[in-house]
Amino acid sequence: MATRTDPQSPAPHAADSHDLIRVQGARVNNLKDVTVEIPKRRLTVFTGVSGSGKSSLVFGTIAAESQRMINETYSAFVQGFMPTLARPEVDVLEGLTTAIIVDQERMGSNPRSTVGTATDANAMLRILFSRLGQPHIGSPNAYSFNVPSVKASGAITIERGAGKTKTEKATFTRLGGMCPRCEGMGSVTDFDLSALYDDSLSLNEGALTIPGYSMDGWYGRIYRGSGFFDPDKPIRKYTKKELHDLLHKEPTKIKVEGVNLTYAGLIPQIQKSFLSKDVDAMQPHIRAFVERAVTFTTCPECDGTRLGPEARSSKIKGKNIADLCAMQISDLADWVRDLDEPSVAPLLTGLQHLLDSFAEIGLGYLSLDRPSGTLSGGEAQRTKMIRHLGSSLTDVTYVFDEPTIGLHPHDIRRMNDLLLQLRDKGNTVLVVEHKPEAIAIADHVVDLGPRAGTEGGEVVFEGTVEALRGSDTLTGRHLDDRAALKETVRTPSGVLEVRGANTHNLQDVNVDIPLGVLAVVTGVAGSGKSSLINGSVSGRDGVVVIDQGAIRGSRRSNPATYTGLLDPIRKAFAKANGVKPALFSSNSEGACPTCNGAGVIYTDLGVMATVESTCEECEGKRFQASVLEYTLGGRNIAEVLAMSVTEAEEFFDDGEARTPAAHKILDRLADVGLGYLSLGQPLTTLSGGERQRLKLATHMAEKGDVYVLDEPTTGLHLADVEQLLGLLDRLVDSGKSVIVIEHHQAVMAHADWIIDLGPGAGHDGGRIVFEGAPADLVAARSTLTGEHLAAYVGTRPRPSRTPVPSHSS
Repeated sequence: MATRTDPQSPAPHAADSHDLIRVQGARVNNLKDVTVEIPKRRLTVFTGVSGSGKSSLVFGTIAAESQRMINETYSAFVQGFMPTLARPEVDVLEGLTTAIIVDQERMGSNPRSTVGTATDANAMLRILFSRLGQPHIGSPNAYSFNVPSVKASGAITIERGAGKTKTEKATFTRLGGMCPRCEGMGSVTDFDLSALYDDSLSLNEGALTIPGYSMDGWYGRIYRGSGFFDPDKPIRKYTKKELHDLLHKEPTKIKVEGVNLTYAGLIPQIQKSFLSKDVDAMQPHIRAFVERAVTFTTCPECDGTRLGPEARSSKIKGKNIADLCAMQISDLADWVRDLDEPSVAPLLTGLQHLLDSFAEIGLGYLSLDRPSGTLSGGEAQRTKMIRHLGSSLTDVTYVFDEPTIGLHPHDIRRMNDLLLQLRDKGNTVLVVEHKPEAIAIADHVVDLGPRAGTEGGEVVFEGTVEALRGSDTLTGRHLDDRAALKETVRTPSGVLEVRGANTHNLQDVNVDIPLGVLAVVTGVAGSGKSSLINGSVSGRDGVVVIDQGAIRGSRRSNPATYTGLLDPIRKAFAKANGVKPALFSSNSEGACPTCNGAGVIYTDLGVMATVESTCEECEGKRFQASVLEYTLGGRNIAEVLAMSVTEAEEFFDDGEARTPAAHKILDRLADVGLGYLSLGQPLTTLSGGERQRLKLATHMAEKGDVYVLDEPTTGLHLADVEQLLGLLDRLVDSGKSVIVIEHHQAVMAHADWIIDLGPGAGHDGGRIVFEGAPADLVAARSTLTGEHLAAYVGTRPRPSRTPVPSHSS
């Protein structure tokens, strides 16, 4: 009989003593020898102003080292295919567990990727149709819009024994679900040929007007040497065959001047080099060309479903796979629940759980055919969370980057429950967060500061939420901040009319958006806010839209290059020293020849991490020594780029270095609260909130009368939100109209006019449920937003107001 140990035995097991993650001496980015102990199997929230070092500690140190150590368990051969990660700058890291990172990075904007393909829901539906669909058309691939149909025929050899063989002709077909006309994209492209070339000129006279296609470079050599047409003949005189070869010829191997090259017609070439990329990721001049030359229309054959006729003909209970993918996910979950098929019971259970997870996480209003590139940062993050909800893994570290981003206060409670669920399964949950409602559920809080950038990078508080409230840190002081409703609201100078708006889930909305005031558009996630603004407001003249799209930039880009500040600075240096401006660019003639202007030298060690060392020649200054001899106001270009925005603002304001163009841009950077940022800091080291504000400062320079801001409080600390409100006020007072899509109650309370959409998400939303002054919304408490705003501000005096005519549908 097995002996039982006495349950009273007091001696703890040695394995139970490892209940902390210990970090000692972390120096990633702006961290200053940070030492911190984080309890395991608890929910720890990291707070602090934007740029204080939260992400550097959580993502750049703890999560990065965990991932690197896991990668090292693979063989050297496998590691060769994985991204090489350098060890973070830290003295000691103990008690790490496997880290699962759920960040705000937008999901890949590959045009073939949809919510269904990104979450395995499409894969399950395809298997379901291959088993139950009538008529039966084939394997799951026959329902995939990413798999083309293939036909092949040829001779096969059949063995007949005793060395005899017989050759027979065989035909092979594989049915894919891709629509042959649009190749599974759902839209077809038409080219405006007049935007590709000037047909009155010959190729040698420069007929091609496509960016980068000059006759002086490789393209010129290929077109001249191809022999398919005469490069000296005007294009309008080409024969049908010559024009076909110029425009449509499939890739063909040719030999030009003894070099083997591939020739392809202009249209296949443009499709490959420009149209395979996300439009938003293109350089501005290429994007302008694509918008001018290419029109996208819904595919007439598949009607935008991306599927071939066979896949569309196969149905279950009268619905094909395209119909199901177009349904709202909450409705699709009900449809699957009503499907009683014992033969595929395990599959239906898995699919049911996946679809219910969407609803649980607050994304039940999406459809599976929604392109993943159109999801907001918050939606993308929650879509990635779905696969972890039902996971049976425990004792792992989940790392979240502002999971409440893009969530209405009503939805934040649901997100908090999910984070607590993950913790209660025995996981360590680390959350970088600014919202007081999300900080409130923490078991442990680590506050970084005291300020941002070089003035941050220290742990200023560790402990419970209650202790944080009583502490004298910036977060502690602002944690219970409540914005008061304004005593008086501004009078509109006019209205922007929207009539019959029906983008996505909008239900023929008519609304007048007041001009000359601060108007806030709000409502639960998925209620139709972005659809209203993007579909009916953003394309108009004089409207400047500042969305949540991430700034893309390499290690060579910095605030000075991104905002255009470097141009006036280079010109000022060139003028003062009588040389050309290109010398003062580390990406051009002035670059240090050893490191090519990067300031660091990378040594590739194969499967080991790439080593990054400061360039000895320029000592990390990125410029040639001769360039640094030229000065402006007693400073050289490297010293100017090392200045903070505030320092540079003074430097370019008067004296020899006075440069009004540079001073104007620096003013805008200081205005958005980035006075501490150094001009030459690589963009890759900026936090999400800093990038958001850098973008805001750049767009403020654009000429426009109406500014539309999509969730500008993303990544902003409670103290930074006050500064943002001051900036919005200054914009309105200067005669501009500001429309903000926002969930933050402080911004709602500060508004002159609120437009609330709802009442729910998806097809339960898309209607205007309130328009008027914030005080009336609080007094009525008739909507979810009204209830939460009333709870936030408490009882406040009702302001005097001027009404705007109501036109809600």
